[in-house]
Amino acid sequence: MGKEDLMPKVDFSKEKPNESQLQYIRLIEEKNRERVEKLRKLRVRNLWTAGLLGTAVFSIYAYSMLSVRQESFLDDFNEPARENSAQ
Repeated sequence: MGKEDLMPKVDFSKEKPNESQLQYIRLIEEKNRERVEKLRKLRVRNLWTAGLLGTAVFSIYAYSMLSVRQESFLDDFNEPARENSAQ
């Protein structure tokens, strides 16, 4: 966002705003509050979703590690005798 996208600041020290300007300022402030509240709720939902997905990924990883550790079919594996090619 460049500087040309920003709205210029209003200097109220030279003249007082009239009633219609104050009403417009209040309306803009209310809309901004609504937008901020909506974004806050969205951020909370996103954090809950990220936590849920992270928990699911960690659970699947932990289950995989646990199940691989319990495998014992390779423990009884006898390595075949090597043939001596130097004979």
